[in-house]
Order: sequence, then C-alpha cells, then structure tokens
Amino acid sequence: MTEFGFLRVCAAVPDIKIADVRYNRDSIKRLYEEAADKGIDLMVCPEMCVTGYTCGDLFLQPALMEAAKDALFELAEMTSGHGTMLVVGVPVMHDGRRYNCAAILHGGSIIAVVPKTHLPNYGEFYEKRWFESGEGISKSKVWENECEGGIPFGTDIIVELGGVKIGVEICEDLWTPIPPSSKMAMAGAEVMLNLSASDELIGKHDYLLRLISQQSARCRCAYVYASAGWGESSTDLVFAGNAIIAEDGVIVENRRRFFTEPTLVARDVDVEKLRNDRAKFSTFFDSAPVEDAYRIIRVEVGGVIDSSRKALSDKDVSLTVDPHPFVPHDEGKLREHCEEIINIQARGLMQRLHVINGRKAVIGISGGLDSTLALLVTVRAFDILGLDRKGIIGITMPGMATTSRTRSNAVGLMEELGVTVLEIPIGDAVKQHFSDIGQDPKKFDVTYENSQARERTQILMDVANKENAIVIGTGDMSELALGWCTYNGDHMSMYGVNASVPKTLVKHLVSWFATELGGEAARILRDIVDTPISPELVPSGSDEISQKTEDLVGPYELHDFFMYHLLRNSFSPSKTYFLSRMAFKGVYDDDTILHWLENFYRRFFNQQFKRSCMPDGPKVGSVCLSPRGDWRMPSDASSRLWLDEIRKLKETR
Repeated sequence: MTEFGFLRVCAAVPDIKIADVRYNRDSIKRLYEEAADKGIDLMVCPEMCVTGYTCGDLFLQPALMEAAKDALFELAEMTSGHGTMLVVGVPVMHDGRRYNCAAILHGGSIIAVVPKTHLPNYGEFYEKRWFESGEGISKSKVWENECEGGIPFGTDIIVELGGVKIGVEICEDLWTPIPPSSKMAMAGAEVMLNLSASDELIGKHDYLLRLISQQSARCRCAYVYASAGWGESSTDLVFAGNAIIAEDGVIVENRRRFFTEPTLVARDVDVEKLRNDRAKFSTFFDSAPVEDAYRIIRVEVGGVIDSSRKALSDKDVSLTVDPHPFVPHDEGKLREHCEEIINIQARGLMQRLHVINGRKAVIGISGGLDSTLALLVTVRAFDILGLDRKGIIGITMPGMATTSRTRSNAVGLMEELGVTVLEIPIGDAVKQHFSDIGQDPKKFDVTYENSQARERTQILMDVANKENAIVIGTGDMSELALGWCTYNGDHMSMYGVNASVPKTLVKHLVSWFATELGGEAARILRDIVDTPISPELVPSGSDEISQKTEDLVGPYELHDFFMYHLLRNSFSPSKTYFLSRMAFKGVYDDDTILHWLENFYRRFFNQQFKRSCMPDGPKVGSVCLSPRGDWRMPSDASSRLWLDEIRKLKETR
C-alpha cells in the first residue's frame, strides 16, 4: 500500500478459446505483463478463464483437468520477480472431487486456492453436474504431492498483500442472501474479488451494477469484478466481458461491454478511506465477529507495492478526484438530489412548526444565495402545510454597503412569492449604537461589521416575538465550518434550514427552484445565483459589490473539498492536499491550495465555539456539523498537529 493508502487493482478480461488451455494461458500472460508494467498490485481474471467457463461435459475429461493444472503452475512461475498478484479461475481436482476455483498467484507460487461456495443449477446454469460446492471446506490443502506442504485450499482463506486483506468469491456467491464476501468483510477483508462468468440478459447488467454497488457499500470494501467475455461459447449464451470496480458503494470503473479485444480496467482504491469508514461506523463490527473462522495468509511483497511507490505524485495514481464532492455531475441525478434535499429541509421546518403550532416565520432577506434558499424552503413548507404565505415575514434590512442589485432582488423575490414584505433600514440604529459604544464610524473593522449583523438579528428576533413567529436561520454549512458568521448575529436563529447544506450546493438548489417556478421569479433567482457572494458590510463608495467573501476566506469550492475529506473521510492534511492537487489541477496552483488549506484548518478549530451552540437544523447529507449529532469537538481543542503537518508540506515543496 502507498503512503496514502492506495492499492492499485484491475479487472482483466482475456480473450480465450474453449478448452484451448495453452492459448488461454498465453492470453492471461500477456495481460499480466501489461498489468505489471502499469504498476498494478492486484489483477483478477474471470471465472474458469484457464479453460473457458462453457466447456460443459469436457470438464469430465481428465486431459482438460490436467492441462489446466499444468497451466496454473506455469502462470504461477510467471509471477516470479513481479509485485503483481494474479487471481485466475480454474477447475481443480481435490480428494477425487472437482471444484470451480479461484487460484491466487504471487512471487512464483500458488498462494491459495478458493473453491466456489454456491453452485447455480437453474435456468441456463448446470454447475452441479460438474462441480462440488466448497461450503465447509476448512484448513485443507491441495496438491501436497506437487508442492512441499501443499497449498491452502478452502473457503476459509483471506490473503494479506502489503497489509491489505483480500477476500475472494466466485460469481453466484454474490447473488445469494448472505454472500461469502459479507463474512470475509467481518473477518477483516477490505478488498473483495469476484471471478465471474455471467451471461447477458435484458436488464441484468443494471441489476448487477446495483448488486455490486450495494455489496461494496454494505461491506465497506472495494469490490473488483471480472466476468467472462470474448471467446466463450455462444451456443446458448452470450458473455459480454464485464469489468467493474466499486468502492464503498460507488461504481468507480465500468468498462463498456461486448468488446472483442483483451481488456484491463485499473483503479487505485483507497483502503485508508475504507478503514476510516469501518472505524467510524461502529455497527460494522457489531454484526458477526467471525475472525477465527478464517486463515489469514500473509504474502511478502516486493516490486510495485514496496518503497518505490511510497512517495506519490499525482501521476502515480489511477483515479479521478471529484473537485465538487457534494454536487452530482449527472444533470438528472443533480435534479433528484436537489429535490430530495429541499424536501428534507422543508419537512424539518414543517415538523418544527407543527409541534409549536406555529403559523408565522420571520426571515432576513439580503438578496444573496443563502437567505434566498431559506425563503424558498419556507414557502414550500408553508404550502405543504396549507398555511398562508403572508405568514412568512420577509425583512430586508439595507445598511451602509447594501447595493441596489441585492436590495431589488430581495424585494422583487418576496413580492413574486407573495410573502409579507418589510423593509427596515438599519443605518440610523447602527450609527446610534456606534455612538453609544464609542465606535468610530469611519473605522471599518470587525466591530463595524458585526454591529450591523447583530442589529439585523435583533430586528428579526424582536419582530418574531411581536408576531408570535420563529426566526428561520439562513447560514450554510460551509460558513459554519469556517466560522464565517457573527456570533449572536446571523449565527443565531430558532431553526436553521441550511445548516447542513454546503455552499457549493446552495446555488444548485436555488437554480432548481428557478426551473420549478419560471417567470419573473426565475429571472430574479438566476440573477441571485450570478451575484458575487458578499456580506455587504463595508461600503465601497459605489453601487457595486466590492467586498467579496471568497477574496477574504478563500474559494468555497476548495473549502468544501477540504471539509468533505476532513469530516467524511477523516483524511490528513497531507492526503487532502495530495487529492486537491489532482482535483484542481490547472485551476489553483500548489501555493494557493496550501494557503487556503492552512486557513481552513486554523479557522475550523478556532471557530468551534460557534458550532457548539448552533441552532437546530435538519441533516441533509452524510456530512454535518451539528454538536448534537455528527460533530462533537471541544471548543478549546488544539490545531497544532494539523497545522504543523501543513507547514511541513510548505517546507518540503
């Protein structure tokens, strides 16, 4: 495994000829040599690839079985001097019985042989005619005459390669109520291999993808699936050559089917992420402690997994790093995602209103993204509950730096939505406050800015008291992570509908509403999306927005990326920096990324006190900062470990 916990795996589909063992051996060899050249740690081939899966009654011929064994030993010898582990499908005779097996080869030897547990004997499948199930075979060995001490044989085997535990199952094993991979995962296996020969049927491929995705999610593992393809008999069936890699519930590689050339599908899977998830989600280890049921066979590693791959650059890994992990890239999925989030936000607010018998809500509307989203969600909640939209009191509170663009958008949107509109300028009240506390109104410092935020919050709270309403919070999760909110100012509300929505997603949610509403409301919403993010607290002397948030705290797309990998994956600053360089290549240089990474960690730790007393709000995704749920951190925790690591990154660049 590399320094950041990556293991390079591949699903390989060689072209084969039925019962032509020599041809198949050579085809596998060619793919293996290509895999070794690419620095692949682990290569898995399809079920019965040494002979072909569709041999039928030819499996009853001793000549075929003996040739398969000879080819297997030759393939094992080929792995000598390489770091790449090879797993191939082969028929094996053991104690007078025939088994459908996966053979694990490494360093010139056959490390272990795992027989198939569940044999399909329905529809187009007839495996029990030729093979026995490996169910219950434990602590057994095969080929004791050919190899000193024999080779471990059984369904109780997990192989450890470079510190990574690997389990093997074969085709039908995955399709059962309790797949062997489930038990192996509970015994510690982190990467699952499936050697398959699954024919193509209408709708089967989509079902297979869901099955693999769900199993990798349930087992919190990487899942590498290689299925028979070109060369298998088409007498009654067609095999398309599926090569699929999943990681923790996500299909990360899915090569096109029905190809005619040999194929390698490679991917670096993140074993560190899988381990962090297993440790984080404590119920994973509660299910069935079955460690003692398995033999752990440790393999001495060399070649591609040793120190030559310890120090990584972004060219050394084969994976795509999503720069916007909170935002789906598929337009259809994004729309579904947005609708679901909005429904969760609205449902949370509906429940709160129902419990308190509330019929009114107060929201501060600035003409920016966050308050716009909060208003739209509140309108949706009122509509579903059958409440009068006039019970939503939208208050725009222009101050010293409010521009005509944001003010007109705020008022225009409220009028289009049919809510109660109030405009309460805060200039005179803030100036009086400055006089009361001795603040120089020409000194644009934190007091100047925060006084405006607290004045606005006071207005919202007092109007809510007057109207027997609740104040709806507008701040988003990215602002909470950075502490980019005024304590007891915009930081405070009675229910924060945006509390677990990251900034990079807010604009997509507002755009979703624009599509739904249409007309003038849509025009206003699209202009709000295009408006630079700004607190509008410092006057510029013109009617243009000059105080841009991202100039002050950094790009939100970077901060959301950092936040996701800190909270969701528990990655170190070094690994987050490594991934950032890949995700934002050509967008931000290394100095920029490191600068804002340090800024993020410093602010994240220093601003915890604001999150410790944040208002209630609905969780909408896998990352959340609620002190009552996902994130419980002392406000006085030291950030030294993390900041020291970032400073070392700066020094060693």
